[in-house]
Amino acid sequence: MGTETQFAPILSDRPRIPLVGHTITDEDIGALQGLRIEQVNLKKAVKLLTDPHSAMLYDRHVHALNKVYKHYQAGFLMKDLVQVFQVINVCADRIDDQPIYEEPMCKMLKLCSRPFIKEKASDEMFYERIAIESVSQLGYLMRVPSRDIRIQICKTLISFYCEIPPPQLIQKHQASNLSYNQKIVESSDVPETLVKSLALSDLDLKVRLVVLTCLQHFSQKSAKNCDMMLKAAAASCISSHLNDLDPSGELLFRSVDILWNLFEKGNKEMVATQMSHLKCIGQIRDAFIQQLTQGYSHYDRQLRNDLLIIASLVAQITTNVPFVETGFAKQLTLFSTFQEVKSHNPLVKSLRLSTNHEDFELKKLLINILVSLSKDSAVLPLLAEGRLLLALFAYVKGNEFKMGPQEWSIAQFEEIQLHAISALCTLGPLMIEDYMTCQGNTRLLIMLEWCSSTYDFAGHGNSFHGQGGRGNKRAQMRHCLRLLRSMVSTDHEIVLQDLVDQGAVNQLIGILGKMCEHDGNDDAIDVEMQCDMLFILSALCEGDTHRKELYGSQGVEIVCKYLKTDPKMISSGLGHHRLMLATVDCIWCCVVGCYITEDDFLEKEGVFLLIDLLKVCPKNMHNLILGCLLDLTENIKTMTHINAWRGKDDVTVAHLFCSIWRQEEQEIGVARKGQGVIAEATKPLMGTLQENEGVISLPADCPSQAIVDVSENMRAKLYALFGKVGFIDLPGLTTDDHVTLTIIEKYLDFKLGEVWTEISEELQQDSIRPVTPDCEAIEGIHRAIEQRAVNVIDTQTELLEAQHSQDLLDEQQFYAEIRENHRQKEKAIMDFNDYVLQTSNYGILKVAKERQDLSIDASRVQNRIQESETFHSFEMPALQTTTFSSRHINIDSTPVEITGGPLADYDPLEGTLKKRSIIKA
Repeated sequence: MGTETQFAPILSDRPRIPLVGHTITDEDIGALQGLRIEQVNLKKAVKLLTDPHSAMLYDRHVHALNKVYKHYQAGFLMKDLVQVFQVINVCADRIDDQPIYEEPMCKMLKLCSRPFIKEKASDEMFYERIAIESVSQLGYLMRVPSRDIRIQICKTLISFYCEIPPPQLIQKHQASNLSYNQKIVESSDVPETLVKSLALSDLDLKVRLVVLTCLQHFSQKSAKNCDMMLKAAAASCISSHLNDLDPSGELLFRSVDILWNLFEKGNKEMVATQMSHLKCIGQIRDAFIQQLTQGYSHYDRQLRNDLLIIASLVAQITTNVPFVETGFAKQLTLFSTFQEVKSHNPLVKSLRLSTNHEDFELKKLLINILVSLSKDSAVLPLLAEGRLLLALFAYVKGNEFKMGPQEWSIAQFEEIQLHAISALCTLGPLMIEDYMTCQGNTRLLIMLEWCSSTYDFAGHGNSFHGQGGRGNKRAQMRHCLRLLRSMVSTDHEIVLQDLVDQGAVNQLIGILGKMCEHDGNDDAIDVEMQCDMLFILSALCEGDTHRKELYGSQGVEIVCKYLKTDPKMISSGLGHHRLMLATVDCIWCCVVGCYITEDDFLEKEGVFLLIDLLKVCPKNMHNLILGCLLDLTENIKTMTHINAWRGKDDVTVAHLFCSIWRQEEQEIGVARKGQGVIAEATKPLMGTLQENEGVISLPADCPSQAIVDVSENMRAKLYALFGKVGFIDLPGLTTDDHVTLTIIEKYLDFKLGEVWTEISEELQQDSIRPVTPDCEAIEGIHRAIEQRAVNVIDTQTELLEAQHSQDLLDEQQFYAEIRENHRQKEKAIMDFNDYVLQTSNYGILKVAKERQDLSIDASRVQNRIQESETFHSFEMPALQTTTFSSRHINIDSTPVEITGGPLADYDPLEGTLKKRSIIKA
């Protein structure tokens, strides 16, 4: 009480603050701008429409729907979407009986084209599932048999998905953005539903066009929409109605655009599979022929090319497409050849292709689709019947500077020419009879001669095929060589013999000789062409001695030049590694096996060059080089060259082969102890892969793992080479090489043991017991092979121990040399000390003089003449030196190491001589 009384006057003096009973908002003072959304009780509208007591009050229903439309002019609230689409579905169900609902339903659908309205930022995430289901309901409304409603549904979806909403201010609310709208549509099943709606029988042309327009917008921007459309077989559904009646041509245009979008953004395999039906291909055929023969505008030509590209994609991706059954393949062949091969077919009687860009692209597309169709063997007779190769060979000729007024331009002709030769690379090997009928080899060799001549021609280098051919003829030469390579790869004797008869060997050698003169200036295209020519020569000369003789000394000189390529170029990235492989292959096929070319190769030190390449090349080239060397050793003269080879640091060929053997065993994972000693006597050669695969019972015509191992690595070739070189008295081998050589020498025995081991295990797996003599023989073989492995291990151990002992002796000898060096230095120091003492102590000098006299006297022959009276002494009496003096005396000064040199007393800090220090005794 006292406290309250104390502070009472203070409380009474403060001003009183009035209490306000309400809050003034921005809405009260009119500060809010924008449209105001009034709340509507949609539950009452739903009850009015669904209540059985008010089901017949149609006017009130329409009034209620118009009221809803009026209040939601800015768009529907996300929280009201469930009731809104409930109202729309009720109207949709009653339109059949009461068309009065059609107009208000269209208005409601028109409002759905606007973005949904959110009250909070979290509404987009909270009502996302409801928004997706609501948009899906729009697609389901395509069931309503009303043309206006279907059109409005498509317009609503296009506007909702594609159009950026106009900016508008809404009080206390915000509209969703376009990216959110697109996300909602992509998550719904509207694209799939619209595709299914195309199959409705009562769908008229205008509605179909609007639906296709909507699908066109959906497929342009989203891969998800394309996948949803493909689930409903959109490609099949659309392509099967390409030629439906449409005077405007809009149906075909939008259908082609949708198919193009599906190929670009959807699953290509699924699209092609859906279109690979008889009806779809027939529709594409009819549409293409209609546009080709009846279309004259720029738009028609573009649409025609788009149809052909779609057909090409289907042919490339899938097989067994009914191009033959529909007659499309035969007609495509006709359209591809009618300019070069005369035809009386009425389809091409009045058809003309101009030189505009669209017809130029059509020509290339026709060639491309026929190449894709050639994968089907049923198409080849049609191509032969249409004389396709003859039409393509019309472009295999030298280019001219001027073209006719109705012909392709120079750049266009060059591009079609390269495209035609590229197509022949695929079609020629499949149609050899037609190729020979067209005299393909003669045409190509004439074209190749034109390419290698000095005839002035500057290529334009356009398109993919003209790469590197601007200002020259390299593109034509490159594709001619590719075509020749494709033809000789068939190993067809008629083709090979015809090329040889036409003089291809000498012609290619001459071109290679010219290209070899440009050292260091080759790019990737030049290297590729040289590889192709070497490969062609290899294919022509392989297995034929007469053709190898035609290859001759000039060819040998060329491959020797290639073998002298700088090893650094192999890893330059320009393809020189392929060039070296092609060179070795050419030596193997064109040189080896003919004594004339082999002798030329040996005279030009080819074996030395091969072994040099073997030493520096990557490991993946070793197998080919070793095989070539092995076949060369059949010539007796080769062994002299192999044994005489010396590499850097005087490395011998035996040492090189041993190091390659060790690298090979390390790569295949053969178990070895330190320094290459065999780890297991039972598995002296077995690698990791062979061990993991184990022994599997195989048919008699299938090689086992032990046999496969012979061809999968280089050890068999190295063993065969050592069989030629020998295993004894090989120069330049280290101890490790001798250890490896003991394994190589027994390689055949160890491999024989592996084979017998596999035979035994296969018999056990098949539950087969050999007869007793065979069992004893197998056991004896196993014991013998294992004993040989043990003997090899013992030999390797002895070699290593001997090397270890030699290393110890070398070490002791090295230390002895060090000690002797130190002893000589000590003796020199002692001699110098004696010399100093002699110069400073006269007594020591006298003793040294006496010692010197005694040694001189002892070195003389002890004859009695010295004791005779007439003996004259050569010594100078009273000499005070221990040197052999003459009239001139040479005195050695004190060494610099002791005195410090002339600047020893100089003080660099003060610039004067140092003070002498006196040492007191």
